[in-house]
Amino acid sequence: QVQLVESGGGLVQAGGSLRLSCAASGRTFSSYAMGWFRQAPRKEREFVATIIWNGGSTYYADSVKGRFTISRDNNKNAVYLQMNSLKPEDTAVYYCAGARSYPASNVRNYDYWGQGTQVTVSS
Repeated sequence: QVQLVESGGGLVQAGGSLRLSCAASGRTFSSYAMGWFRQAPRKEREFVATIIWNGGSTYYADSVKGRFTISRDNNKNAVYLQMNSLKPEDTAVYYCAGARSYPASNVRNYDYWGQGTQVTVSS
């Protein structure tokens, strides 16, 4: 069992940066691939990025490639999403999630989810 809690969201101007954090509890955290998803109002939840269990490989959605960086620290049971050059279309609730498979971009591959953190990018 893994429990996830996101933090670090907020309001930022276009072109700015934010760093999201996801704290995990549970001894099996390091065995999971971790991912970030986002959901804007009236839209489906969409894949953002994922990282393999040991941090050795990452995979990104085309919409964030080159601007966002996913990382993890298994000693701290944490996963991060550094978001640079933010755009208004990045506005959404961001969720971290844990999956048994990698790379997984479909929500159905993820077993555990956090409650989400709001990111708002103003123009």
